[in-house]
Amino acid sequence: METNAKLLEDSLLVIWNNRDAGQRLTAMAAIYADDIIFYESNEGPAIQGNAAINDVIAGLQSQWPVEFKFELTAAAKVNHQVQHIEWQLGIPGESPVATGMDIAIIDNGKIKSLHLLLDVPEK
Repeated sequence: METNAKLLEDSLLVIWNNRDAGQRLTAMAAIYADDIIFYESNEGPAIQGNAAINDVIAGLQSQWPVEFKFELTAAAKVNHQVQHIEWQLGIPGESPVATGMDIAIIDNGKIKSLHLLLDVPEK
C-alpha cells in the first residue's frame, strides 16, 4: 500500500509537465497501471491506457505556450489507496490559467485510475 502521494505527484510533475512523448510513455510505465483509466470530465468518456492518455497530453500541450507548467498548490494527501493533489497550470510566477485537483486510486503500487476535477471559473 502506498503511504505517500509520490505516485500522483510524479503523474503531474513528471508526466504531465513533460513535452517529450517518448519520455512520458517511459514514465507512465513506471507510474501508471497498464490498464489505467483517466476520467477527464464527468461528461466525457473514460480514456484508457498509456498511449491514449499520452495522446490527450500531447493534444493539450499543443494548445499551451511552452512555458506552461503544472505546480502543486497544497501538500499531497493520502488515505490508504487514494491519493489527492491540488494544482495550478500556467506560466510560473504569473496568475494561473487553470486550477484543479487530481485524485488517484492506487493498486499494486501504480495508479489504476486518475480523476481530474477542474475548478470552474467564477462568472
